[in-house]
Parts: sequence; C-alpha cells; structure tokens
Amino acid sequence: MKIAIVGATGFLGSLLVKEFASRGHEITAISRNPSEDVPANVSTVKADIFNTEVLADILKGHNAVVNSYNAGWTNPNLYNDFLEGSKSIQEAVKLSGVKRFITIGGAGSLYIAPNVQLVDTPEFPKEYHDGATAARDYLNILKEEKELDWAFFSPAIEMHQGIDTGRTGHYRLGLENPVFNADNRSILSGEDLAVVLADEVEAPKHHQLRFTAAY
Repeated sequence: MKIAIVGATGFLGSLLVKEFASRGHEITAISRNPSEDVPANVSTVKADIFNTEVLADILKGHNAVVNSYNAGWTNPNLYNDFLEGSKSIQEAVKLSGVKRFITIGGAGSLYIAPNVQLVDTPEFPKEYHDGATAARDYLNILKEEKELDWAFFSPAIEMHQGIDTGRTGHYRLGLENPVFNADNRSILSGEDLAVVLADEVEAPKHHQLRFTAAY
C-alpha cells in the first residue's frame, strides 16, 4: 500500500515510518524538516500543513493518510495551532481524493466515568490541558465529517518516550474508555502504538469513530 504519514519526524511519526516501512509499504514521510536517514521504500517531502492545497497535491494517489501532527507541547499557541493544523490536514485529505484518514489525538477525551472525560478531572496535568482540549475539540469536529473514512486514535493514558517496553506487538483495543491492565494502568509504548495503527490500516476495523489501545 501507499501510505502518507504527516508529522513524520516527530516522536510518533518516526516510529510510524519505521513500522510501516518494515511491512513493505511505500511511504511518503511528510514533515517541516524531513530526515535524510530513511529506508529505501520511504520518500521524504517537506511541507507546511497549513498550506492546504499544496498538501492535498502531495497526498493524491495514496491509499491512506496517517496524521501524527503535534503543534508542540511548549507552543504558547498550542490550542489554536493544533486545531487549525488538524482542520487543514483534514481538508487536504478531502481535496486529495484519499478516503482513509487516521489521526492521532490525545487520551484526554477518553471517558473515565459516565459523562466525565479525563481532561476534565482535577488530576489531569495542567501542562497538557491546552493540547488535550484541542484534541477533544477536534474530535468533535471530525465526528461531523461524512465524506472521509476516518478514525481518531486516542493513545493509552501512559504513552510517552519514557515507556521502555519497546515493540511487543501485543495490545488490547477499546473505544470511548481507557483500556486498563490488572494493575489499573492504561499504558502503551510508542512502538506498539505504531503497530496498532499499521494493523488498522492493513485490516480496518474502525470507521468514522474513535478508538484506543493499551496493554
């Protein structure tokens, strides 16, 4: 398959490129600052995600678009940049004619109790609040999308560069609620997040809805 990955040099983007490439797919790795150290089946493209029409031209002809765009956790305009960037990418996918679109949001919009989302709890870290709120608000926008075969992926609550389990290839899926293990932890490595999304592209199970995964 021919897969476009947006945000390809970030923490998750680089892991997605590695996982999809290892499965033999033809990858277009799109980022603001492309890496030159990529496998032979990966083409790198420099692009500004806010230039919707140019991005749409890049995306044309792909089987699927996987979006790992992150506006930057220290960005003072994080909320607006994430929301506007995500909408621009979504519109570019529509203009390109690609139907399958998978985007990564945050865990903050997962429900931990009836009508209670994680981001609204007192324990939620304040430094991640703007990004999590932007991802939640974008999910609500994406739910109105009728043309694309989209899926919104919320990672496990614990999913960061400090998770050292590496690639196990094992995970459990969920939808609106976090997936917890026997120790009441919702945890997943970045490497296994890439496995989840590669599996979803190859064998789609989630259509126009949000899903999550953890060990």
